[in-house]
Amino acid sequence: MKRSIKTLLATLVLSLSLAAPVLAGPFEDGRAAYNSGDYATALRLWHPLAEQGDAIVQFNLGLLYYWGRGGLQDSVQDYVEAHKWFNLAAARGNLHAAGNRDWLAKKMTPDQLAEAQRLAREWKPKK
Repeated sequence: MKRSIKTLLATLVLSLSLAAPVLAGPFEDGRAAYNSGDYATALRLWHPLAEQGDAIVQFNLGLLYYWGRGGLQDSVQDYVEAHKWFNLAAARGNLHAAGNRDWLAKKMTPDQLAEAQRLAREWKPKK
C-alpha cells in the first residue's frame, strides 16, 4: 500500500512538472520562444495578445518589428509596424514604449510616420 501511494505521488509530481509548460500560456510560451531565438513563434503567440490590447505584448511586438525578428523575412526592420505597436502600448501607459516610439519617429520618413500613425488610429482591440 505504501509503495503504491509513493508511486502515485511520484507519477503525479512528474505529470504536473511536464504539464507546467503547457499551462504557462501564450505570453510565457512567447517569452520562452523569444529567449531561445525562435522569433517567428514569439510573434505568432504574442500577436493575438497584442490585438486584445496587452500593452506589454504590444511593446514586445514593437521590439520584434524594430529589430526585424519574426517577420516574413528575418533581419528586415519594419519601422511602421514597430512604431504602431509602440504607439499603442504608450497609449496604454507603457513609458518604455513612449520613449521608443519617439526615438524611432526621428529615424522614419514622413510617409512611414504618417502610415504608422494611421494604423495606430484605426486599430481596434479584438476580443
